[in-house]
Amino acid sequence: MSDSALIATLQRTGWGDHIHLEPLGVTGNNHVLVGRAGDRSFLVKQYFQHPDDRRNRFETERAFYTFLWDANIRSVPEPMAWYPEERFAVLEYVEGEKPATATPGLLREAIDFLVAINRQRKASRARSLPLASEACFAVAEHLAIVDRRIERLGKIVPESSWHKAAIKFVRDTLAPTWTALREKTERTTPARDRTLAEDERCISPSDFGFHNTIRSSDGRLRFFDFEYAGWDDPAKTLCDFFCQPAVPVPNEWLPIALESIRGELGGADLEARIRLLLPVYRTKWCCIMLNDFLPAGNQRRAFSNPHLQDKSRWSRQLEKAVGSHQQAFS
Repeated sequence: MSDSALIATLQRTGWGDHIHLEPLGVTGNNHVLVGRAGDRSFLVKQYFQHPDDRRNRFETERAFYTFLWDANIRSVPEPMAWYPEERFAVLEYVEGEKPATATPGLLREAIDFLVAINRQRKASRARSLPLASEACFAVAEHLAIVDRRIERLGKIVPESSWHKAAIKFVRDTLAPTWTALREKTERTTPARDRTLAEDERCISPSDFGFHNTIRSSDGRLRFFDFEYAGWDDPAKTLCDFFCQPAVPVPNEWLPIALESIRGELGGADLEARIRLLLPVYRTKWCCIMLNDFLPAGNQRRAFSNPHLQDKSRWSRQLEKAVGSHQQAFS
């Protein structure tokens, strides 16, 4: 949907006759713009869809924002309007800055947000939430996530020198390391790999990390991007939180996080499962960094930033994946 069509829809539905839209910098998965109409500002988010990625990002995010707002959780932008046919949303525009580095204070705010969400787990509204994207409730399912990602990376087409370098890295380094780690994890896992009981599962924001936050002008940390959210294993939620590379969180802070959620999330073996799965999720994030070498990932970037033609991103993403792998496994 073109920006002019977005403006026409907004005008038709009462947002004003004179609407100006401008891109919100470089974004990851979706086409995000700042809208201005008179003296008010708002955010317009248009959701990406690809035949190889059947996740309904729009419906997932709408359900999660509705759940949070109905539960009186206000550490998120206010959802203002949803357009299912056009697949875009209008959200509160929060002015502020993204955190450049993690701090203990930010960690407490993030964990408090996760705990506040999960105090609503037994509410009737929580039952309508979907499973999170790539939800896992047993160790074998966590391993299968990385299996699938490694398999997809094996299909990179050698269309450039960067693609050829990525193919070599996956073939000679990433895949063999994963095979060894997978075998070690399976040996370490108890003989009976149990499935988490429902009361051990959590409501996860997914893609949870400081890269999806902003410090607003009133000093509060606001959380956003819930298009993968839903029910999941709390070990996965925390592993992703500690493994996401954009605003790294030191592993040494894991005991602080665990102490803060004790009694609210997970069973008695939560810490042991997190420590077992952290290397698995470090591998998963190496795979995520290479998504741009796949057709769906490359098209998603083009959709979210249609005016950006930056092929050097391939070089940067490969460099980050290699560096992250070396740091995790050297």
